[in-house]
Amino acid sequence: MTVEVKVEETKVAEVVVVPQEEPEKVVVVEERKNDVNGDVEVKEVDAADNDGPKTVQKSSSYKEESNFLSDLKEFERKALSDLKLKLEEAILGNSLFKKEGAKKKEKEVEKPVEEEKEKENETKEGEESGEQEGEKKEDVKPQGDNVKEKTVLECEEEKSEVVIEEKGEEIDRDISIWGVPLFPSKGSEGTDVVLLKFLRARDFKVNDALEMLKKTLQWRKESSIDSLLDEEIGVDLSSAFYMNGIDREGHPVCYNIYGVFENEELYAKAFGDEEKRKQFLRWRFQLMEKGIQKLDLRPGGIASLLQISDLKNSPSPSKKELRTAMSKAVTLLQDNYPEFVAKNIFINVPFWYYAFNALLSPFLAQRTKSKFVVVRPAKTTETLLK
Repeated sequence: MTVEVKVEETKVAEVVVVPQEEPEKVVVVEERKNDVNGDVEVKEVDAADNDGPKTVQKSSSYKEESNFLSDLKEFERKALSDLKLKLEEAILGNSLFKKEGAKKKEKEVEKPVEEEKEKENETKEGEESGEQEGEKKEDVKPQGDNVKEKTVLECEEEKSEVVIEEKGEEIDRDISIWGVPLFPSKGSEGTDVVLLKFLRARDFKVNDALEMLKKTLQWRKESSIDSLLDEEIGVDLSSAFYMNGIDREGHPVCYNIYGVFENEELYAKAFGDEEKRKQFLRWRFQLMEKGIQKLDLRPGGIASLLQISDLKNSPSPSKKELRTAMSKAVTLLQDNYPEFVAKNIFINVPFWYYAFNALLSPFLAQRTKSKFVVVRPAKTTETLLK
């Protein structure tokens, strides 16, 4: 089947798909200039031989990447194993989250220790000077030294107690994200699925994936995301963003209908001031959390959403409030919900979208951009039916 879209300039976007036991394929979306029918053809081309492109007969672009260990490549299995090892060490070492309080307390202990040592040095210097002048301080010196040494020793012991207290903190082996236990030794089948999302988002670079996971956990903690599902948010944007149904592969579908913001009252309610924009973000994250509740985060399960964004009659990006809020939402969703969108389909795309996309593009990972499907109005129905 051929998917076609009218555009003004020639642009090529490539998505590399690597089947398990088939030659590498490249899906090429080519937008042709001055085509009378305004068509974009989606073709499947053999990477080794670009001659004789084959037209895609059916949509297979929403299939999940396998989360079964047996289907992973050797370097992917090794990366997953290394990440699980590092994650377990981080959990056992209580180093997943920042500990500002402990650092502050340790500094408070270090300060009197340094002061006592300085006073001790000053006392010794004074005693040496007194001896040179013939002053006898044999009776005072031992007592003074004992007092000072004891004070320093007490401070050192207090500092040690802080370290012991930190090391003695209760280890949270029940830490989880999206209802999936993160402690590898628990053996939850969903742990691999979640960790693979972070690895894929960071090209299987273990340290980068672990850092991303840490930042996500910290953000969720600071933003109280785990309690967001039960939170009553003061704005209702269900006419603009909602979940409804599934696609042919079983992915829950999330709709973003930006045209409703033509209504000035709703626009002001969502983006009118800084506080309203914060509510908008929490509302959007809450919807994402609700969508994830519909997923099956186990090997073989449907572990991502299909997102459809309708740009018909949507306000142009010249509206600063909308542009600022959406840019922040896109960044936070990408950084904290890795690999949760199988495809992001944009329909009824106006010409200004390409300029807006150019502004957002530097903030998007290449893997994220590769999942975008842009559809002109004439081909909306055909694309969605696929």
